[in-house]
Amino acid sequence: MSKILIHIHSGPDLKNKATLGMLVAITAFKKGNEVKLFLGADGTHLLNIKSEGEVVGQGTGDLKTHLDNLKENNIKLFVSGMSAKARGYDESLLDGFNAEFAMPDKLLELSTESDAVLCY
Repeated sequence: MSKILIHIHSGPDLKNKATLGMLVAITAFKKGNEVKLFLGADGTHLLNIKSEGEVVGQGTGDLKTHLDNLKENNIKLFVSGMSAKARGYDESLLDGFNAEFAMPDKLLELSTESDAVLCY
């Protein structure tokens, strides 16, 4: 199968992009692909969603459900440390996820290692 990087830089205000990116990541993972997510810019806000119904895309699902799927399937997340810090987040943002803060060089590394890079 393929190595797929999903880069989500859209925040909760862009519901369809944010939920579509998550839905595609989960779908690719369930089809047996190696999936990694990189959340940057306003995409860092997505990990702060705590309740169902907060962010629901049109035909792309509920973000909270997608986040729970990421946790259940232990899908690897990289979160821009600079973006998170600029938006007031600390390490607690990563609680419960298979996640770590990363810098732009990690995004470049993941991009060049992947067979496909999808951005939302």
